[in-house]
Amino acid sequence: MVEPTKKVTITKKDVSKRTAKIAEEKIYLTEKIVDSVFQALREFMSEANPEVRIEIRDFGVFEVKKTKPKPKARNPKTGEIIYVPARRKTHFKAGKLLKEKLKTPLSELEQQNKEE
Repeated sequence: MVEPTKKVTITKKDVSKRTAKIAEEKIYLTEKIVDSVFQALREFMSEANPEVRIEIRDFGVFEVKKTKPKPKARNPKTGEIIYVPARRKTHFKAGKLLKEKLKTPLSELEQQNKEE
């Protein structure tokens, strides 16, 4: 029987550390930069009126899209029919380079991890 793999959680701190390593900078500097980038993305997305597309070449596209109102949604707990108004939701589509990396078979990834 195959054991289920444990999901790894990567935090903003982890992103800052990796960025510091790549940029060969101090972590306290990259923490400010990473935090600022996420804040800017959050502001762009929350200010979207009503839709926006943030394209980051070689990474992917973040989008804020409108949803349609649902006049006959059902509350699964009570079975009551409720109205759900139109709203906005986020969507991420991976870029070409990221898609290629993710296409690597899991067996090859496990092999690479063992070598490291």
